[in-house]
Amino acid sequence: MDIIQDYLLPPTCLLCGNKGTPHRDLCQPCHRQLPRNRQCCYQCAARLEVQSDAPMLCGRCLSRRPAFDDTYAPFVYGDALRYLVTGLKFGAQYKNARLLGHLLAEHLQETAEKPELVLPVPLHNSRYRQRGFNQAIEIARTVAEDMRLPLDLHSCQRRHDTPHQTRLTAKQRRKNLKGAFAVVKPIKVGHVAIVDDVMTTGSTVHELAKVLKKAGVAKVDVWVCARA
Repeated sequence: MDIIQDYLLPPTCLLCGNKGTPHRDLCQPCHRQLPRNRQCCYQCAARLEVQSDAPMLCGRCLSRRPAFDDTYAPFVYGDALRYLVTGLKFGAQYKNARLLGHLLAEHLQETAEKPELVLPVPLHNSRYRQRGFNQAIEIARTVAEDMRLPLDLHSCQRRHDTPHQTRLTAKQRRKNLKGAFAVVKPIKVGHVAIVDDVMTTGSTVHELAKVLKKAGVAKVDVWVCARA
């Protein structure tokens, strides 16, 4: 099926327009130039200045431990990732979601312990109706398919339509998101991975992880395409 699809619609790099690699809308030169997030805090994926082969925590996680356990963010949120994410989020470019999902899954298959469930960060119903889709769900569909993991779209809900958080401080974001999520169906697994497009301060996934832990989930990882 992939061979037929590639013949009828040859992969084209979404970043430069040149020929993509097999089954992927990204060329090798653009793939190599994507900014990797290699030296980072294992819990929140914030970049670290100190070089070490051992897992390390950043100062923020040492002083205020988040509710989630580990974060996997293969890329730094720079120009190329911003182009792909904003094109998806505000331009409904679903092909961007497929590419981001493939890239994230590729990284996870090499680095992450498999959870029992993949759970995209929910959007509030009013925001979903306005946008017409949830970018976290679109990315998570590809990740779950590539990694052969179940995808849960119904156990958690966003109860409050929180305002855009772009210009808020970390403290303001935490206050803004307090009580934003609820578990509405029992989650009968011990290990869950939350999926989102980008992590900025981690306030959103912290709040979601907190309600998952209260609902009985023992381990919550965060999978995001990029770390700002």
